[in-house]
Amino acid sequence: MPDPEHAAPDAPVSSGAADVPTLDAPGSGVPAPDAPEAEARAHVDDDWRRVSPKHVVVEVIGSVIGAGLTVAALLLVGSWFDLPWATWAGIAVGVIALVSIAFEPRRVRSIGYRRRADDLVFRRGIMFQRQVAVPYGRMQLVDITRGPVSRALGLADLKFVTAAASTAVTLPGLPLDDAEALRDELVALAETRRAGL
Repeated sequence: MPDPEHAAPDAPVSSGAADVPTLDAPGSGVPAPDAPEAEARAHVDDDWRRVSPKHVVVEVIGSVIGAGLTVAALLLVGSWFDLPWATWAGIAVGVIALVSIAFEPRRVRSIGYRRRADDLVFRRGIMFQRQVAVPYGRMQLVDITRGPVSRALGLADLKFVTAAASTAVTLPGLPLDDAEALRDELVALAETRRAGL
């Protein structure tokens, strides 16, 4: 019976358990995950992502400017030309604008997006909700736009343009860093899908 103390140093030591092949080991018989599928799964979001709460300021300022100019024009026309209907129209526009501004925070909270394996889904709306799915392979342009108020708040809007004009989607109120990172990821995914990988 051989003495275990004098065993050859190069002899393999068996632990008594069968060796388990790993996924990365070549020739192990276990197929590695497909690269495009693994990349797509890495970009899948389980939950909806919302835009920045600071986007409420952008929407409120836009509504105030638009409604203020309209109300001022109607009131001036009503007083200069003695047209009571223009004055009442100006008052009605002002009331509607105030109600709309009151709902603006809820409207901004309804805006969200979700990245799935093959497309990006965008939603918005309170009473009348809209959901649009934009396939990565059909994206032709991913554009970042910034107005003066958005620039002051560090926000940006991301616009997706596809071959069909009806599917053009604008995702507003993203922090600039998030918008740039999302743009780069979507451009890379679009190129991968168009290449057929």
